[in-house]
Amino acid sequence: MRNMILALLASGALLAGAAPVHASVRAVSKDPVQVLRNVLASGHGVSFTETATLSKGTKKLAERRRKGVFEFNGTAGGVKALDVTTTGGEHGTERVIGFNHEVGGTSYQSGGLVGKWLKDGKTWWKNSHQLHLWHTELLGYDEQILNPTEPATVAAMLKNGRRNGNTVTGVITFKELGQARSLWFGHSTQGSWGLTGTKLSYTLTLTSSGLISRVQSRYTLAGGLDELVGKTFSNDTRYQGWGSEVSIKPPDSRDTTTELCVNGEICNWRLPD
Repeated sequence: MRNMILALLASGALLAGAAPVHASVRAVSKDPVQVLRNVLASGHGVSFTETATLSKGTKKLAERRRKGVFEFNGTAGGVKALDVTTTGGEHGTERVIGFNHEVGGTSYQSGGLVGKWLKDGKTWWKNSHQLHLWHTELLGYDEQILNPTEPATVAAMLKNGRRNGNTVTGVITFKELGQARSLWFGHSTQGSWGLTGTKLSYTLTLTSSGLISRVQSRYTLAGGLDELVGKTFSNDTRYQGWGSEVSIKPPDSRDTTTELCVNGEICNWRLPD
């Protein structure tokens, strides 16, 4: 009798221990696209941290870090506004706030190279030129160009990837990103170059609820600017606080200017479209 009771207790312990594993598998198997749609809403967003590395061969050329927040473009997904701080650049810490990457959008830059050109007493440069609204021009060529706030982008990565537990690994071309109507990619400088043959490898990490907690990507540019051709861009971006309340506001107008001054002398000029 004693042996039978011990056997039953052991069997129960094994079943109890196995339950969380099965629950986790079921949770991760949820459709990430639908899970994402469930958290998309105006006034909400997601925070992220990122390490961006530029290299050629085995030589690391530069590494920068970013920390910021994206505000969702309503239930359609994508980015309505962003507030991002970048460190590690040759010109020091820089912060950007951007709204609407379509015509009519506005961006604000503080610190970095622009900070050295601001008029005395001003800390932000306000810019409404369409070219410079592209987030690549705000954040840098080394930014993450896969944006998991877009259902279309997530769907394309799932389609091209292979799933193993809570990770999805795959390869996607720039052409395929364009065909998937990835707006973030489409509003990047790289996306405007038409480099359809460039291949991007990636790994997604999913939470138990099916949201994306990490995007790792890597690609080598086959064309574009001469100084970037043959360079490899690697990004490791982590996301947290999906669906949290977010409200990104422009800087105080008293601290902004639309003019830049070079060497403190040549003012009242703007970068060309």
